[in-house]
Amino acid sequence: MDYIHTPKALIPFHTEEEKAYTAWEEHLYEGIGYAKDAKNKVRFHFTIAPGQEKLFTEEIKKCQPFFQKQGIQLLIEFSEQHPSTETIALDLQNELVREENGEILFRPAGHGALLENLQSLDADIVFIKNIDNVVSPKLLQTTCLYKKLLAGYLLGIQSKVFSYLEALEKNQESMLEEMIHFARETWNIVLSEKFHFSPWQEKQKELFSLFYRPIRVCGMVKNQGEPGGGPFWVRDSRGKVSRQIVEKSQISLKSEDQKKILETSTHFNPVDLVCALKDHRGRKFDLKDYVDRNAVFLSQKPYHGKTIKVLELPGLWNGSMAFWNTSFVEVPLATFNPVKKVTDLLRPYLK
Repeated sequence: MDYIHTPKALIPFHTEEEKAYTAWEEHLYEGIGYAKDAKNKVRFHFTIAPGQEKLFTEEIKKCQPFFQKQGIQLLIEFSEQHPSTETIALDLQNELVREENGEILFRPAGHGALLENLQSLDADIVFIKNIDNVVSPKLLQTTCLYKKLLAGYLLGIQSKVFSYLEALEKNQESMLEEMIHFARETWNIVLSEKFHFSPWQEKQKELFSLFYRPIRVCGMVKNQGEPGGGPFWVRDSRGKVSRQIVEKSQISLKSEDQKKILETSTHFNPVDLVCALKDHRGRKFDLKDYVDRNAVFLSQKPYHGKTIKVLELPGLWNGSMAFWNTSFVEVPLATFNPVKKVTDLLRPYLK
């Protein structure tokens, strides 16, 4: 079946009534369930590997007629990871890894490199998911419901933030206490004692900086021992505490305290994000301004039968969104159906 050379999106995942659905098709059905606009248009963006666009273009030609008969217009676009984001690798002796012709090996730098792709989108709200986390069309009710709830929660936060930014621009000091309360209750941001004794102009500047950021609401499922990251409180080098999605590879397992925190963590990150990318004036944020550049990390990968150490950029939902305003919301396990290996497809039948 040549699946080794087939993009995961185009591998059949589930069957319903004798029809096999690929991951790609299942994402189209899912998107229609919560991202369709008033004119029955649904916008999708897939990041793909170089050389795959022709395959996906053929898939679009196959599926468009069916959805058009339902009165639904699919607007599908693709992008690739930009070559300028690739990074170096080291061998286990910390020497640069080189290709057979002697040139330095450059490799894709992880999903953090896709921040540029996200920046290129002209969208107010973006839902982000992995391609392998999807269910068959008949089992979408719970997933779509919680996607709408996450988006509704985001829009509620955004509405408040926009009103505060406008008030700050108009020099409305009367909303000060409300803004302080909102930051504390929504994001657990506790302003310093120095802030409370500073003049209004300084408070105004600090509050504007606090609210003028991209916003994300992240769905989290209860921890079932899946490989990957989760939601944690993180204290940075300045002592500031914030909510972050942290990968296991970012945690020092040599520290018994850190290891215990990881082992007793209650929730897992299924990559279920709803993001607001524009400010109160309808302008796109420059997402590069909100990246923690120190959140790069090393991972180990196989290369020509050897293990190499690869430098990865701050992960898209990790360090690349470190300075966004972030909320975590628990969602049911039914919304999380990853397929990392073929036996994962047997899960519903093994219960």
